[in-house]
Amino acid sequence: MKQNLYFDKIPKEEVEAFHKKVASNIQKTRKEKGISQHDLALSMGIESFAFYSNCENLRYGKHFNIEHVFKISRILEVDIGEFFR
Repeated sequence: MKQNLYFDKIPKEEVEAFHKKVASNIQKTRKEKGISQHDLALSMGIESFAFYSNCENLRYGKHFNIEHVFKISRILEVDIGEFFR
């Protein structure tokens, strides 16, 4: 049986643009709230500031996963959907 999986057809650039939008929205909201990357990382239970920074800036192929985004939305007290707009 042949499977027609849509994800096989999603261009890598589209996925990268999605990650960029989420990271950018997180960064903007974090700055508006006056919270440093370091403080947000610690609040999330991430001990490596570098890891958080790499996710927010999409360095070395790192990006936030859904658990990260959920925690960030709770800590920054914003609707999670704001990060996807």
